[in-house]
Amino acid sequence: MFENVTYLDNAACTRLDERVLEAMKPYFFDIYAVATSEFGYSMGIDAKEALERSRENIASKLDANSEEIIFTSGSTESSNTALKGVTLALKEKKGKHVIVSKIEDFPVLNTAKALERQGFAVTFLDVDSEGFVDLEELKNIITKETALVSIQQGNQEIGTVQDLNAISEVCEEKDVLLHTDATHSFTRLPLNVKELPVDLITMSAHTIHGPRGIGALYIRKDTPITKFMDGGFQEFNLRAGVEDIPSAVGFAKAIELVTEEENRRLKAMRDRVIEKSLSEIPEVTLNGSWEKRLPQNANLTFHYVEGESITLHMDMRGFAVSTGSACFSRSLEASHVIRGIGGDHERAHGSVRFTFGRYNHMEDADAAIEAMSEIVARLREISPLARK
Repeated sequence: MFENVTYLDNAACTRLDERVLEAMKPYFFDIYAVATSEFGYSMGIDAKEALERSRENIASKLDANSEEIIFTSGSTESSNTALKGVTLALKEKKGKHVIVSKIEDFPVLNTAKALERQGFAVTFLDVDSEGFVDLEELKNIITKETALVSIQQGNQEIGTVQDLNAISEVCEEKDVLLHTDATHSFTRLPLNVKELPVDLITMSAHTIHGPRGIGALYIRKDTPITKFMDGGFQEFNLRAGVEDIPSAVGFAKAIELVTEEENRRLKAMRDRVIEKSLSEIPEVTLNGSWEKRLPQNANLTFHYVEGESITLHMDMRGFAVSTGSACFSRSLEASHVIRGIGGDHERAHGSVRFTFGRYNHMEDADAAIEAMSEIVARLREISPLARK
């Protein structure tokens, strides 16, 4: 049905790699038992071994220990577990203050707002015009009551990559825990917990051609965290529920398949879209940093046209892209990220995000910009906002 679609919304979800599916199949049809201890039956022991191999493979990508990784249902649950688990553990011992940046993805942002409704003090940290947090401001707003700081590695919308080394140094100096949402940067950017003193990391398979519905949370050893979802004793008694072993196996396989060559290829497509948009289409603004940017992300505002109009016209030509326009948001609010970097509603409404994946090629980038140039020119001809 969608054979001729050029899919450029890989930050939302990626196409499953067939090799991932092949790795998962045995755990649907052959070794389908729940994971059991060494004293259980053979199929359950084999399932347990597959789960632990997957955990070890994911841990090795971070240079972490396998017991520091718990599986979740995805990035939303991972971030909820990090923020709610740490604040529950520390609210009496440390305090009830949490710091998050204003441009975090919704799992962090809305969890912080939920904590605020429960009586926690939350500071929403400003960012500059490219999306970077101010380290001096971070230092100044951390207090002895601060239980946790949560700042993403790479932004989901504008692609800006934070200086996690500098942020972690501030948190270490102030003796406060640091969580980072690496949903869009894990395997795309270096992340080594032996070199970087970050305490919790959110990860997900759905952005790297793995199965959706599986994620992981890195929790550094001895990090205080309270289980917030009751049930069984799975995942080191931190995450109740029967483990999704096929998806855990698929997640580990997806990580294995990401290469540096692939990341360089994504970056080349990203740069082509940015360069051609800025040079060939008038009145275009790049959102986020170019130099410190996720390799797969290009986000641009095409002024004097609505993002949803661009998206619909692109769809009619066979291209799937996304927009920060309110009409594409269930909240009916324009992108909080664009507004967070100082953009007005017009800039948010005209923003379009291109995110590349394994199954895209440079021809896709060229064809998308050719179509975009024609669509924007046509829409501006009929737009009352455009400069005539």
